[in-house]
Amino acid sequence: MTFTKRNDALNVNGDTVNGVRADIAITTHGSDWYWAVTAVMIVATMAFMGLATTKPRQHRIFHYITASITLVASIAYFSMGSNLGWTPIDVEFQRSDHVVSGFNREIFYVRYIDWFITTPLLLLDLLLTAGMPWPTVMYVILIDEVMIVTGLVGALVSSSYKWGYFVFGCAALFYIIYVLGFEARKHANALGKDVGQAFLYCGALTTFLWTLYPIAWGVCEGGNIISPDSEAVFYGILDLLAKPVFGALLLFGHRNIDPARLGLHIHDYDEKDAFVSDKRPGHNGVNNGLTTGNGVANGHNSATNGHNGVGNGVVSSGADANTVPGNTDSNTIHGPSTTTTAHATV
Repeated sequence: MTFTKRNDALNVNGDTVNGVRADIAITTHGSDWYWAVTAVMIVATMAFMGLATTKPRQHRIFHYITASITLVASIAYFSMGSNLGWTPIDVEFQRSDHVVSGFNREIFYVRYIDWFITTPLLLLDLLLTAGMPWPTVMYVILIDEVMIVTGLVGALVSSSYKWGYFVFGCAALFYIIYVLGFEARKHANALGKDVGQAFLYCGALTTFLWTLYPIAWGVCEGGNIISPDSEAVFYGILDLLAKPVFGALLLFGHRNIDPARLGLHIHDYDEKDAFVSDKRPGHNGVNNGLTTGNGVANGHNSATNGHNGVGNGVVSSGADANTVPGNTDSNTIHGPSTTTTAHATV
């Protein structure tokens, strides 16, 4: 029995979409490469999920985010390896080189769907590591979505107007790099040396790789300079470094970091002391809340001394008021639980 290596994706799915044939398209070599990247993404997803099982459920947030990145990427690369998720677009620059000669080129829009989902998750990994405030996190993610959408629209435009969208995307990228390189880095360093190092390594890797994506876009979808097979290798290497390698580096950096230090104290249903009643002195009339003649308790409704409640030494209709001498602190009563009664003379 003879076993032969066959990749029939191009024969099965063809090079025609909506009756239009792509003159500049991937070959079997490009499809094989996409399948190889798919396999790496799947293995990385399984590895990240396996690592998640070694952590308590409330400490798995970064494992789940990172595994989701490679999971989505594996689906996108499966589609591209199958020669699906693309559309033919007329090229602005017609080249004489036979590998890029023709009137239209296949554009893998599924790649941008992948980025639209995964790049916000990558940024979420980084910005949560830095302990950035949620308004900043959400705004940076919005700018990231602008970057991806403008890249997609530019790739689908045949005329020179595509470069206008390219400029918008680059402007969005520069803002993201600024936040990562300055604001987020300062936040991460303030949380401790280990957090600062984890963010530095992952943030530097992401910043470097993301600056290469516009170059790839310019020589592929934008300028039609390199072939779709070379495009597959260029983007594939970037995605492998930006996703599985990034994820492994990030989870290694987080191995001894409690998410609670980053403001991510997540409770689990069977966690001990997950819900602790607030028994602070003066809360809802508990502790030092003996009732006066009119039923008014000192510390009622968490009232501080003399603030929105009955203050120390205030007497209700000839009754004694429970006071704690010298207590002036807000919301907290220090000292022994013995109640001292102060008598007022009318």
